[in-house]
Amino acid sequence: MMMENTNYKSGFVSIVGRPNVGKSTLLNQIIGEKITITSDKAQTTRNRIQGIHTTDAEQIIFIDTPGIHKPKHRLGQYMVDTALSTLNEVDIVLFMVNVSEKKGPGDRFIMKRLENIETPVFLVMNQIDKIHPDELLPIIEGYKEEMDFEEIIPVSAANGNNVERLLEVISSHLEEGPQFFPSDQIADHPEYFIVSEFVREKVLELTREEIPHSVAVETESMQRGDNDLIDISVTINVERNSQKGIIIGKGGKMLKEIGTRARKDIETLLGSKVYLELWVKVEDDWRDTPKDLSRFGYKEDNF
Repeated sequence: MMMENTNYKSGFVSIVGRPNVGKSTLLNQIIGEKITITSDKAQTTRNRIQGIHTTDAEQIIFIDTPGIHKPKHRLGQYMVDTALSTLNEVDIVLFMVNVSEKKGPGDRFIMKRLENIETPVFLVMNQIDKIHPDELLPIIEGYKEEMDFEEIIPVSAANGNNVERLLEVISSHLEEGPQFFPSDQIADHPEYFIVSEFVREKVLELTREEIPHSVAVETESMQRGDNDLIDISVTINVERNSQKGIIIGKGGKMLKEIGTRARKDIETLLGSKVYLELWVKVEDDWRDTPKDLSRFGYKEDNF
């Protein structure tokens, strides 16, 4: 049942930034549960993922976008277009940077895009735990020289430092509005999608540089059987036979490890025991094939 508090606030917040600055980690920290995959590889997030933060006073819907980067194929272009398309659709844009790395061309490219929008932009400075406090002010001044920000909030997404403060500042900028989602809903993606993402995360974790981003994961079926056991069938699509061999591993060892790790996250998500069956399939050059991109969940009108 939706709340009828007349002073209730709500709004949509987009998180943008270079690949791998901690956007998904921040979203998971805010929501308090794992709803997006995290990886130390760039371009982990491919679709706009909404996380929903609800209290008695407000509901903030977060959109975690793919990192903005120079695209090298159709999938890359889709990811960048997806990120940029959110900027004028939301109430606040969080521009996230990693203060433990020097400001680079990618940060400047994004700031140039942000200058042309009317949406308020907050600078969220992540990984403050990785630098000495005396280093922070000069970094802040360096960003302020290039762009006027509505707010500047230093945080550590990994350990939650100052994340509550970030939420308070966001709330102070929101207007009164309805509660869009039920109080117990934390994401807008169906369980099929999140299951696929958990499997893809484990592929990225375990194969490192061998299978960078030429993998697409589809959840084929989910059925609840006897004793509340959920049977799940998932297909891991790659672009070449050599990649298929890497994912399966010697004697199926790699595929088994991917399944074991993914199953733990899926069981936490679903609150039930899971039987997870993984298949590996070769789809030649799927990242440059519109019909494959569409099949794997990337809207055709975006590429």
